[in-house]
Amino acid sequence: MVEHVRHPDSETLDSLSALLSQLSRSAKQLTLQSLTAIVSSDTTTLMVARLGDRMVGTLTLVVFPLPTGVRAWIEDVVVDESARGAGVGAALVDAAIDWAREAGARTVDLTSRPTREAANRLYERLGFQRRSTNVYRIELTDG
Repeated sequence: MVEHVRHPDSETLDSLSALLSQLSRSAKQLTLQSLTAIVSSDTTTLMVARLGDRMVGTLTLVVFPLPTGVRAWIEDVVVDESARGAGVGAALVDAAIDWAREAGARTVDLTSRPTREAANRLYERLGFQRRSTNVYRIELTDG
C-alpha cells in the first residue's frame, strides 16, 4: 500500500531514517521539524509504501511550475533490503507518476547511480528513458 505522509510522527521519522540510511551514508539526519517542513511544502509529496504495518519504501516527488510547463522530479527512492523484489519500488514510482500526471506535469525525471543496477532496470521497465545529458552539482553547505 502506498500512502502520502501528511502528519509525520516519531514512528514515521524512525522508519524513514532507517530507510534513508540504506540509500545514503552522507545524508543529514532527519528531525521531526525537517520532516514536517518537507510534508508541509506545496511542491513536495513524500510517499511511503507499507507491507502490513511496516514501512518498507519511500520516495519524494517534487512538482513545480516552470515557464516551459509543470515538471516533476522523483528523488530519494529507497526500498528496504528485506522487501526488494516484491514490487514495492514499482508501486511507489507508479503512484508518483499518477500524482504528477494529476498535477499537470509534462514530464517526470529522476536520476540513479549506475551502480544501482536493479533500480535502473526498474526505471527502464516502467518506461523511463535514459537521456543524454550532463548533470552538474555545486555543494552549497558542508552537509
